[in-house]
Amino acid sequence: MLGSGGREHALAWKLAQSRLLADDSDTFYAAPGNPGMAAHARCISLDATDHRAVIALCEGSRIGLVVIGPEAPLVDGLADSLRAAGIAVFGPSRAAAQLEGSKGFTKDLCERAGIPTAGYVRTASLDDARAALDRFEAPYVLKADGLAAGKGVVIAQSREEADAALADMFGGQFGEAGAEVVVEEFLEGEEASFFALTDGTTIMPFGTAQDHKRVGDGDTGPNTGGMGAYSPAPVLDETLQARVMAEIVEPTVRTMTDEGMPYSGVLYAGLMLTNEGPKLIEYNARFGDPECQVLMTRLESDLGELMLACAQNRLGTCEPVRMRNETALTVVMAASGYPGSPRKGGAIDLGEAEARGAKVFHAGTSLNGEALVANGGRVLNVTAMGATVARAQATAYRAVDAVDFPTGFCRRDIGWREVEREAKG
Repeated sequence: MLGSGGREHALAWKLAQSRLLADDSDTFYAAPGNPGMAAHARCISLDATDHRAVIALCEGSRIGLVVIGPEAPLVDGLADSLRAAGIAVFGPSRAAAQLEGSKGFTKDLCERAGIPTAGYVRTASLDDARAALDRFEAPYVLKADGLAAGKGVVIAQSREEADAALADMFGGQFGEAGAEVVVEEFLEGEEASFFALTDGTTIMPFGTAQDHKRVGDGDTGPNTGGMGAYSPAPVLDETLQARVMAEIVEPTVRTMTDEGMPYSGVLYAGLMLTNEGPKLIEYNARFGDPECQVLMTRLESDLGELMLACAQNRLGTCEPVRMRNETALTVVMAASGYPGSPRKGGAIDLGEAEARGAKVFHAGTSLNGEALVANGGRVLNVTAMGATVARAQATAYRAVDAVDFPTGFCRRDIGWREVEREAKG
């Protein structure tokens, strides 16, 4: 398991339950892992950018499956290097990972495949981007083309705000990720996430979720990597999920295969549910964070077997994914200063959080001696189950209140839209 965040802790927790690790002689490694993952795997130091070192470890330790958690190693082509060495890997190739690595690539693919999405213009200079604004009305959606840790999207409410944001983007705010910028039409509606597994031929729905991107209660403040999530997303009912598969996911997988870039791994579609139906906002080439945490909490199927089947191009031999018919909800506890400059080093005492019915996934923690401390922006994911969103929310926040993290903070309204809908009956 490559990675060290909350997503990877959730994956490691679920993989540790797999029949693939049923033999006492089997070893599960996490690289580099985190203090929470150490309960499920042997954490080792490994540089994922050093493909030769990763291959050497896999060959020397007779690794049967590599799971790549974060997006950067996928965009860097690590899956290609592993496959070339004959090592089974869960995750798309460099070419297929362009679905996340380049917003412009994905928009162009949508145009070729007739996939519903927002109108757009790809731009490579500040002058081009400002000219492109003339084709749209406020608010304007501006996206750095490359990877920007989930923070490369700006929704500008006025032309002046858009001009300033574009100047920042082309001025280096997002580094190389902002060398090109996609200017998009603003879509009205509610956002939701849809996940599917695929080996490039078979496509298997994996579940739905809703994330909370804004840092503050009531969806206020700047965008973040995600401050909480719940699954399933009732707004994505069975009818809409069928449309997402037929109109968005299936044409994507088919087009990628037809164009010589077969997609293998998890395909995460960020959607806007508009009056015209679901439209694609963006793709991610890995599980969402923190959506992964709620999906893994609900998952009943053997994750290891599903991932290995994807890696071996035999997903069609597997049974459909089974999920618990309950809601899982996670609350992100972040370090003060996030999403700007988070305050690291703050002491954390998990107390009786898990005794109150939650699972705490470590997202940005480390050990200072024996003391648990914050070592990132998003630090903990406090995750709970319930028969309804309201019940899962109540359990999660009871657990949050048991955590002693003086330099941390969280939103207090995760799941608020669905809680309101539940209250209205």
